[in-house]
Amino acid sequence: MKIRPEHYAHLRDAIAALGVDLLQKHREFIIDEGRAKDIDKRLRWDALYMAKLTPYLCANVYAYADDTHVDTALRKIMKEIVGP
Repeated sequence: MKIRPEHYAHLRDAIAALGVDLLQKHREFIIDEGRAKDIDKRLRWDALYMAKLTPYLCANVYAYADDTHVDTALRKIMKEIVGP
């Protein structure tokens, strides 16, 4: 994973602050909506947006990483918070 540990920790903490209940409810919303090709990927990126992390990514992470690296970090974060 290319994301630096301090940036990873910031992302993880901000997404964890949303709470497991909100993330699970949002997952159900995505399923009910029926438009997402990849439900888990949509949930990961929606969580990033809900945690208002876009400016942080632009200012700190995108200088050395791209969306594939961010997505890898988000996968690991979601496993830590919500489980497999």
